[in-house]
Amino acid sequence: MNRVAIVTESSSNLPPEVVEEYGIHVLPLKVIWEEKVFRDGVDLTPQEFYSRLRMDHYMPTTAAFSPSEFLETFRSLAQEHEAIVAILLSQDLTGSVEAAQIASQMAPTLPVHIVDSRTAAMAQGFIVLEAARAAAAGATAEQVVARAQEMIPRVQFLATLETLEYLRRGGRIGTAAAFLGSMLQMKPIVGIPPAHGTVVGVARPRTWKRAVEQMLDLMGEAVGERPVHVAVSHGDQEEEAHALAEKLRRRFDVRELYITYFTAVMGAHAGPALCVAFYADEEKP
Repeated sequence: MNRVAIVTESSSNLPPEVVEEYGIHVLPLKVIWEEKVFRDGVDLTPQEFYSRLRMDHYMPTTAAFSPSEFLETFRSLAQEHEAIVAILLSQDLTGSVEAAQIASQMAPTLPVHIVDSRTAAMAQGFIVLEAARAAAAGATAEQVVARAQEMIPRVQFLATLETLEYLRRGGRIGTAAAFLGSMLQMKPIVGIPPAHGTVVGVARPRTWKRAVEQMLDLMGEAVGERPVHVAVSHGDQEEEAHALAEKLRRRFDVRELYITYFTAVMGAHAGPALCVAFYADEEKP
């Protein structure tokens, strides 16, 4: 068992096999649908969520963890680990970071380190994964935190959406709000730049095909010819996700690639989507 426990939320979109391999503790965020509370990925699978989303006129909302819920988790993990590193969804998007900080202050003897990922989805997931790999290699809590901090300015996230309506209703649209004008018959691309913390508008292609091509071009501009680690996440777009993965393999020097479902809590804010999260290996001196 690792000396350092790695904690994150379901928003990180990590594949189940990765979670199991590295013993990552994933806390399920909450989806509230017609006053019923579902635990993301536990009571409500992504497949169930998107099937219902397309048929239900009721708009689901989400809820972060309370300080008491974080405290319960921290106390449980402290019984088997020397330290805890929690890598959480950007504080500009939810209240997890603040709640976790309050929880750590409620039990000051617990060695808890809180890291604001400044991003979301598998961009957050890659930060968590690299921290977990460091912990598995025997790193100290301080070294694990340092590894996470090194990753924050490197990871990027892009998504093409069927509509911006879900982001608008959920209040997570950030500077992408300017995209709301003249969005009819467009497939907007939004993103979270490295360490930016919130969603920005990127492009307004008119077709889904063009949106995918433009995401690949944007990724190419960012990584150049460097080896790349990438995850394709989708909300009810499985066929398109696998097609995009093949295009990525053909176009880039892909060292690591995952295909994941956009979890329910992310889908509640983004709706049906096709996303890429990625980072490039650092250039050799």
